[in-house]
Amino acid sequence: MPKMKTKASAKKRFKVTATGKVLAAQAGKRHGMIKRTSKFIRTARGTSALSDADARIVKKYMPYDR
Repeated sequence: MPKMKTKASAKKRFKVTATGKVLAAQAGKRHGMIKRTSKFIRTARGTSALSDADARIVKKYMPYDR
């Protein structure tokens, strides 16, 4: 069987940890920071783990990152 291809868009946006969790950047931080509250900007730093339902979808795009 030939190898499955990894979606290039998924490998740029997501990272799979050793325990199988999927990390992604926080949403809503690209532009318009002037209208966001300081609390939102502070809590949206870094990355967050996706929910199990979303992680299942991402893992289909990245078949060898488990």
